[in-house]
Amino acid sequence: MSVAPVAGEALAAASHLEIATTSNIPAKSSAPSKPPWKLTGVASYVRYVERPEKIALASIQAGLGRNEATRAALIPIRKSSAWWELTQDERRKIFEDKSRHIADSLKYLPAIARQLYHCRDLGEPFDFLTWFEYASEHAADFENLVRHLRGTEEWNYVEREVDIRLERE
Repeated sequence: MSVAPVAGEALAAASHLEIATTSNIPAKSSAPSKPPWKLTGVASYVRYVERPEKIALASIQAGLGRNEATRAALIPIRKSSAWWELTQDERRKIFEDKSRHIADSLKYLPAIARQLYHCRDLGEPFDFLTWFEYASEHAADFENLVRHLRGTEEWNYVEREVDIRLERE
């Protein structure tokens, strides 16, 4: 596992990642001691999409937990107050009309599966937890996707981002 800051403050190095959902939160963590950090988010409805985009995403995206997806990335992101001061319509224009977040990401599906978790309203240090899974043969595609997204106008509003990579054998 690697933990690398992209923007803002890093997270402490960790030996492993333990994922728990509300249906499988362990009574006692399998971690040997108190973890260096804990991130919490909620899967919610899809935001900033129009109906044709939602249909396109649903028709092509793969589910999580595929056997061949031996690589994963957890990318926590916090956006600036300037982002949150924009109206939803203004954020949509930056997100899709200018940055083409959805349109340009579609070509990476279904090879790269993803899930977004919202954290902002939970008082967490990040606004979003982005989780990606992919097979090793799609690692270059994932790097291209991340590089593209980080080069968009939308990413000018990111004030903290950490890139956590994992690989299952």
